[in-house]
Amino acid sequence: MSEELFTIEEANALIPKLEIIMERLQRHRLTLRTQIEEVSQSTGLPPASLTAAQILELRPQLQQIVEEIEGSIEEIRQCGGQLKGLDLGLVDFPAERDGELILLCWQYGEKEIGYYHTPDGGFAGRKPLHEHAGKTKYLQ
Repeated sequence: MSEELFTIEEANALIPKLEIIMERLQRHRLTLRTQIEEVSQSTGLPPASLTAAQILELRPQLQQIVEEIEGSIEEIRQCGGQLKGLDLGLVDFPAERDGELILLCWQYGEKEIGYYHTPDGGFAGRKPLHEHAGKTKYLQ
């Protein structure tokens, strides 16, 4: 099965839904981060060395949050988006530009998609969709 390609209009139409999902994900991320820090302090282990199993054993109430995070990520996937980074709230949508595969790149907080990158380019390779916007020259 090939992945669905989006137009800019189709991807932009998903932003209101993505904002709700991403707000929920960001809230859960903050809760998890706080709980991991607390577990780290109580065990004396560095946060990066703690496994999910250890954290859930010490804080079983976090299982529901983990399941909600997984559900939210699945919601994004079912919309056709690819969650690329929770910290920055990045979601990509496959598209085509000039016959080449690109990823329309949305970041939480942006009201519309204004950037894209190649599949290998990632966030650091983001380019404006409208590269020539504001550069129009007029003859006088």
